[in-house]
Amino acid sequence: MDLEIITSVLIIIGIDVVLGGDNAIVIALACRNLPERQRNKAIILGTFLAVIVRVLLTIIALYLLQIPFLQFVGGSFLILIACKLLSDHGDDTAQIRSGVTLFAAVKTIVVADLVMGIDNVIAVAGAAHGRFHLVIMGLLISIPIIIWGSKLILFLMERFPVFIYIGAGILAYTAGKMIVHEEKLSYIYNQHPLALELLPFVMVIVVIAFGYLSNKIKVSISV
Repeated sequence: MDLEIITSVLIIIGIDVVLGGDNAIVIALACRNLPERQRNKAIILGTFLAVIVRVLLTIIALYLLQIPFLQFVGGSFLILIACKLLSDHGDDTAQIRSGVTLFAAVKTIVVADLVMGIDNVIAVAGAAHGRFHLVIMGLLISIPIIIWGSKLILFLMERFPVFIYIGAGILAYTAGKMIVHEEKLSYIYNQHPLALELLPFVMVIVVIAFGYLSNKIKVSISV
């Protein structure tokens, strides 16, 4: 396994963990009114179906990103997602309703994951660069981390904001990689090969700087 594949898998795992950290909240909210004996069933079944849906969406995204300029568009969208991760303190889970039956809870988990997981699908597809086996490998490693460790991840992000900046940096780096992999812009990169190497790192610096300044301004306004 070469360094590029290892790096891609690590990036995919990082994306899954950062953008999937709220899955535990979704599961907890969806299952909180179920009897104790049904909660584990809802968690296992809901998570299993949500993973299948996410894999199918990622497969579709992998093929869609082969359409001209969609790598560029997807990368640009991912930059916006990274900026939103740093500057948006709203709670996307506020509208999640609890199910009173096993079926209702499972449906809630799958639908919520589908709606909240679009950014994850785009990011993972971009990081995989058409290599489906990397998506599967990343999911197999990250799903247990998300399910059993997401509360810890969320705790760390709330207590130590640097983890949020690291996550946004991973997304920004992936966005830069998607943009430089846009074949329709290859003539530009051929003329400026240094741009090909530097763009992902420039995206990281720009996004983190934006998030830092945005949060500083919010703090100064609220004081």
